[in-house]
Amino acid sequence: MDSDTEAARPAGSPAAGVVHRLAERHETLATVESLTGGLLAASIVEIAGVSGVFRGGLVVYATELKSWLADVPEELLAARGPVDPDVAVALADGGRRRCGADWGLATTGVAGPEPQDGKPVGLVYVAVAGPSGSRVRQLDLDGGRDHIRAVTVREALRLLAERLDDTAAGEADGRPADPAGAGRR
Repeated sequence: MDSDTEAARPAGSPAAGVVHRLAERHETLATVESLTGGLLAASIVEIAGVSGVFRGGLVVYATELKSWLADVPEELLAARGPVDPDVAVALADGGRRRCGADWGLATTGVAGPEPQDGKPVGLVYVAVAGPSGSRVRQLDLDGGRDHIRAVTVREALRLLAERLDDTAAGEADGRPADPAGAGRR
């Protein structure tokens, strides 16, 4: 099996793919994590050559830290709670700004074992914010905590890879990559 330069991760891993693509584009990344508790950042920093790409990450497990550290509006958190698509986008955008990165990638959700604030175990939102807007994806996952957290990391990286594809396609055909907000689902 092929591997990245240090043989630490398979070359086809989602983290290796986005790190190498960001390096080629001379762009940077920051993460903001709630339910993944640093797992997303850890998967990214395992990749050789990441120092030119990864600016840093915030682990904002406590709800008030989402506002204090990641600039999520307190009113939004009060009205919707931490497990919400708009909160996920605000986390990604806040992390991007706070860390001075081109891209922000965020995770929020309920890993279990119990529901949280009326939200079921396995309800997760991953979001990416970049130079031309943001996108959020809802995941409805089954399984235990470890499985939910691992799948969330993989899906967040997949969402970022898709946005990188979208922006590259836009640049290739001369149109704006994705007008701000147009790519949000």
